[in-house]
Amino acid sequence: MRRRYTWNIFQSIEYSGEQAQIKLYNFLGYLMDNFTPSSNENLISHIFRENEVCRDAEWERFFCYKNIEVPEIYSGPHLTFPLTVEEAVGLVEAFRNKKQLHSRYVLQLLLETWKLLRMLPNINRISTCHSKEITICDLHGQLEDLLLIFYKQNGMPSLEKPYVFNGDFVDRGRDSIEILLILFAFLLVYPSDVYLNRGNHEDHIVNLYGFTKEVLNKYKMHGKRILKLLQKIFSWLPLATVIDQKVLVLHGGISDSTDLGVLARVDRHIYISAMRPPKKRHHSLAGISIDSDTDVDTAAISRVFQRRASFTYPKPMGTRHCFQNRSLQDFSDRIRVNMENQLELSRREEPTLNAQINKPEQDSLFLSTDSGSSDTTVDEWKQILDLLWSDPMTQDGCIPNEVRGGGCYWGPDVTEDFLNRHNLQLIIRSHECKQEGYEFCHNRKVLTLFSASNYYDVGSNRGAYVKLGPDLVPYLIQYQASSMTRELTVRQVGRTERSALRVLREQLFAHKSDLLCAFRKFDSENKLVSLNDWASTVESVMHLDLPWRMLRSQLVTCKNSEGTIDYYEWFNELAITGSKTDHIDQSLLETLYRHRSTLETIFRIVDTDNSFISIQDFRQTWKLLSVYLKMEITDEAISDLAVTIDSNHDGSIDIDEFMEAFRLTDKKSRL
Repeated sequence: MRRRYTWNIFQSIEYSGEQAQIKLYNFLGYLMDNFTPSSNENLISHIFRENEVCRDAEWERFFCYKNIEVPEIYSGPHLTFPLTVEEAVGLVEAFRNKKQLHSRYVLQLLLETWKLLRMLPNINRISTCHSKEITICDLHGQLEDLLLIFYKQNGMPSLEKPYVFNGDFVDRGRDSIEILLILFAFLLVYPSDVYLNRGNHEDHIVNLYGFTKEVLNKYKMHGKRILKLLQKIFSWLPLATVIDQKVLVLHGGISDSTDLGVLARVDRHIYISAMRPPKKRHHSLAGISIDSDTDVDTAAISRVFQRRASFTYPKPMGTRHCFQNRSLQDFSDRIRVNMENQLELSRREEPTLNAQINKPEQDSLFLSTDSGSSDTTVDEWKQILDLLWSDPMTQDGCIPNEVRGGGCYWGPDVTEDFLNRHNLQLIIRSHECKQEGYEFCHNRKVLTLFSASNYYDVGSNRGAYVKLGPDLVPYLIQYQASSMTRELTVRQVGRTERSALRVLREQLFAHKSDLLCAFRKFDSENKLVSLNDWASTVESVMHLDLPWRMLRSQLVTCKNSEGTIDYYEWFNELAITGSKTDHIDQSLLETLYRHRSTLETIFRIVDTDNSFISIQDFRQTWKLLSVYLKMEITDEAISDLAVTIDSNHDGSIDIDEFMEAFRLTDKKSRL
């Protein structure tokens, strides 16, 4: 029972975070669609940065690594191309020993991978007749799991030991870039024996918070060029793999409209992000053709913008899809321009703005369409979106996946129909963490496989991979990467439970104002509520679908003899670590905790200086957040926060230091 509610806490908060990410994405898309830069600002070199699609040779020059020198003191692995088996194995060994690959070799390896991926089909088709078995797994940036599989259990990829890696190579774990480099190295060495499927995290909007931060921290000088190249690589990853024409391996799932024939024909690389369909080519701006696949005459466009563009003149109300085709640098530049005017305009138009942002269909991906995209393109996009984001459900039918905000839930009847139409017998997918590392559903015709052990915390779950031989009967292997957690003792379960409760208590603190307001409806004088009222109120505010009555003993110690709860004393059990919080406006502090991930995402967009932003950009970020949250944050409160964080008074703020400066802790040190 303890493991189950611990699991529910972790999963509920994870999915809640995905919903918040999509809402932020919609808001940024709204801003990008409805505000254009002033003519007196020199922004044109950035506006179409993501839209420019050069010829292959021009891209290769952009990503050129030859001018990057490797110093003599470098002690990491050296690579030559074509890559050899020994170099691929040496790379794994180097990462095992905490070595870092030099950025020159990173770019060279990524460039060779990009060239190879462009030659691969949308759907890989492989056979077991050339090997005894095929191994299938996914990783989520957790190098320990990959090393365990390679060194202790299954061996490294080879002609006799092919692998299918089923998406979500990045995010969550601390070693995502190392995972990618290992997989790409073996792909180059064994292009007919290593297969990579795209996951929903192979998307530079989805991984903006986690993976982007990791790459920029590890490769400060060339990190942004590496990320740009990875963005192109992700868009060229194959979408699925079919084994012996009978087993379909994909990352997320299917819907009642999934058609492998359509997926085999789509131009997959135009879907740089699966979070929107690409805009169709249109002739505008004095006849200049602009879309994601068109070279851009920036000088001509600049002349047109000088005649027509104004930051304070909103374009017609649009959808979120345009945002993805523009660069993060573009957005970073735009929010610098006349932000005060934009905010004032947004306040004056608040009813219209709120109505646009809060439309039900704007909070999810599966209901949106783009008037700039053709019907065919939108249909293809929905196929890819379902493939990457969907989850199975127990009941029949196919419904929008409102928990994640993208893709769908599909039932056993949809699975049966899909398998019959395509003459298949089994779907292997990932996308969902499972406590035992795997789970069968839909009459054992759908297998969910999750290879990242200890995903939420040490001891939270096993990892698993599957082997398929010629008989296509799944042979599952479970493991736990850390030797200290292979046997889940009572003590280890308790540690995981404490970690989950700590995360939950942070979430409760972040919603303190809303909870207090809701509690006062039951009691305005004594500050006491019954257990039933406490549980129902917390769920009405948090929307996490957790067994609050069961969790009460773990969350609340202040219960009087009548069985009621003093909710004021309950909140007083929480405190903030560090003296920096003493002089910060409490409403601002609560906003910070509730929207830490959102705030960090905006910081990463604004950041052009490797994790440092100016005080002015810091203020503008908070103002942007205030518009997104539809709340007033005073200039004085923001200035006080900036001064508090800028301890060395150099006029800039370290994003990482800022995000780590605020941690919740229990006064009684129970957690």
